Amino acid sequence: MTGSDPTATPGRWQLVHALLAEMDAQIESLYVERGIEGVRPRYAYPLIRLAHTGPLTIRELADSLGRTHSAISQTVAAMRREGLVESEPGADARTRRIHLTDRGRALVPFLAAEWRATEAAVAELDDELPHPLSAVAAELEAALRRRSLRDRILAHLDATAPGS
Repeated sequence: MTGSDPTATPGRWQLVHALLAEMDAQIESLYVERGIEGVRPRYAYPLIRLAHTGPLTIRELADSLGRTHSAISQTVAAMRREGLVESEPGADARTRRIHLTDRGRALVPFLAAEWRATEAAVAELDDELPHPLSAVAAELEAALRRRSLRDRILAHLDATAPGS
């Protein structure tokens, strides 16, 4: 073992991750207060989308949400366990179409209202900040288009590699 533990001191990302987790926990607490058990905030986006589009394959759903196939596949599996969606055979043996169950469909009006309320609350927070998070996120996105995080990490890895 060489060097000190790099995880011993909180990194710059930890606060962002912690804040996002806390915000999700607060949204989830609203669900529980409203008697909605087993629903995670990450389910709202795909459930609302399915309510508007009708059945989609996991690939179609992932593409429509701008998420990876893997992430949506995991989310759909979790939603299936909670009785929010079901799947049926698709056009070929490799695909399955995902559709809302009655329970999932019944939750969509609340989830859509919560989505709008969350967007309004985030806009309110954004307006309170001296550096709006939406502007910082856009600047971060532009910086990553100029040079990806992967390339930046590789440059640091190469600079600290043994024998460098």
